[in-house]
Amino acid sequence: MFRIVLAGLLSAGLVATVSFEGIAQETKAKEKAKAKAPKPPKFAINDPAKLKDEADFKTQGEYVGEVATPSGKQKIGIQMIALGDGKFEGWLLPGGLPGEGWDQKERHNGKGTREGDKVVIRAHDNVVGSIAEGKLTLDTPDYKGTLEKAERKSPTLGAKAPSGATVLYAGPDDASKWDKAVIVELSDGKFLSASGVRSNDKFQSFQMHVEFRTPWMPKEAGQQRGNSGVYLQDRYELQVLDSFGLKGVDNECGGIYKESSPKVNMCLPPMTWQTYDIDFTAPEFGADGKKTKPAKVSIKHNGVVIHDGLELKANTPGGKFNKEVPEPGSLYLQNHGDPVVFNNIWVVVK
Repeated sequence: MFRIVLAGLLSAGLVATVSFEGIAQETKAKEKAKAKAPKPPKFAINDPAKLKDEADFKTQGEYVGEVATPSGKQKIGIQMIALGDGKFEGWLLPGGLPGEGWDQKERHNGKGTREGDKVVIRAHDNVVGSIAEGKLTLDTPDYKGTLEKAERKSPTLGAKAPSGATVLYAGPDDASKWDKAVIVELSDGKFLSASGVRSNDKFQSFQMHVEFRTPWMPKEAGQQRGNSGVYLQDRYELQVLDSFGLKGVDNECGGIYKESSPKVNMCLPPMTWQTYDIDFTAPEFGADGKKTKPAKVSIKHNGVVIHDGLELKANTPGGKFNKEVPEPGSLYLQNHGDPVVFNNIWVVVK
């Protein structure tokens, strides 16, 4: 009966014929065109001169101070993460900032929105504070007071290479010490780009100092935000990422990728120079080529211990070697498409 009625409607012109094959082909064509369309460039700034008038950049960062609580005065820290277009995410840390008082057991979330000449902070849709002129004011039943903007610097920033050290990068004249080095000239200096470069020198066990700066990429998130990596011996990746304010896991700043999370997330805000101080002991191998002792590493991130005598189980994918081997290896700075820059890199062979 249904076929008879449908046939009658078709013959009367009351139902249009449909080519499902044609629709499928058209859909595939649209999807193909979309896939071929160039992706819009990431919003990324790595030159301080281009950020001097950027309001969101000035607001983001760390705030610290003492506030009144029901149980008395308490020191707290707050990290404000810029998300672009006047939006922020904030984390309140009882006790102070990471590495300076916070016990990593408790933190409270809030959202910030730029409204006129200030940023209004809300938690659970309630206004709990504001930021203006470099100060963050809280007014809640639990926290009342004003915090000052903190501009933390690593205590080892600018550390001079000791006598006998191998200097890998102290300026553009050291470009020849790298395979296909790319030097980036910015308003505050000339730096080594995270362009997938390898040091010509290769190392076994060593102590190393590395300084790096992640770009400002407020509209990106996760692994798309200031991503690079420092590969020890071209095998073990110490992650570089703008993970300011995040939890601090193995694929974030300070993590040994797929091996170990840092003891504390010491990542400072983007466009802040940061340091890694690394003590690395190479793995040992028997005459048969089998590993007899694992590689071991201790690392300070911005002066704070984040790995202490950590044994490395295996190499990280992405370096030159697909397995651990007895031969020495280069320092490899990973290219992940983000304008991360490096400076003041030196090595002391153990």
